[in-house]
Amino acid sequence: MEDFEKKVTLVDSDSMEVAADNCGDSSKTVNLLRRFLEVQQRRALAYAKLKKGFTDYMGSGGESAYQQLCSEITSEFNECSKQVLELESLFLSPDCFRDDLAHLLRAVQAQEKSKLQLTATIQVLKKAGRPSERLVSHENCRFKKPMQHECVHVHEITEAAGTEEAEADAEYDNALKEAIRGVQDAVTTINEHLEEVRYEIAALEAEGPLSQTSSGIEVPHVSEMD
Repeated sequence: MEDFEKKVTLVDSDSMEVAADNCGDSSKTVNLLRRFLEVQQRRALAYAKLKKGFTDYMGSGGESAYQQLCSEITSEFNECSKQVLELESLFLSPDCFRDDLAHLLRAVQAQEKSKLQLTATIQVLKKAGRPSERLVSHENCRFKKPMQHECVHVHEITEAAGTEEAEADAEYDNALKEAIRGVQDAVTTINEHLEEVRYEIAALEAEGPLSQTSSGIEVPHVSEMD
């Protein structure tokens, strides 16, 4: 499994630096918030692509294609995180000084990190499968004749063995349910924060002349991903 959280260095940040000029202007603040929503839309699309790729992998077993996808998604998540950190920095700059918005973006980043970790956990668990349903390898078995061998996995079924297997399955099921629930909680919290961003945009647009120039622009909506 690719490490989705591995950080990479990206040097192209000129567009973000330009946006820092005169951030005190409400129109500039709106533009920065809209850029943030666009980043979140990119994240949602990346999760959708990852989900589809993992489903295809589970069906076909194409390891190389899945690893390539993981690499691409890792780069996309890294770029999104870097852009949000830059936006947070702009909101904390003296020209802007909107620490409330910086803290809001930071809260989203924390939830995105948790969601990413739990998504990776879910995929690792699903890839492994429930203990009682995992296929066994016969590499260590002794073959007397072709198509006939002494299987080292054959053992007497006892109450203790059955209990141990049931406990392993229960532990697996609980871990998977907990990870799924964690992703759902993170998505709910993220969407609540995004609503706060949309309310802030609406409030800034309603302050005066800005409402006449930006009223026709639709705020991107970030879809929920499980």
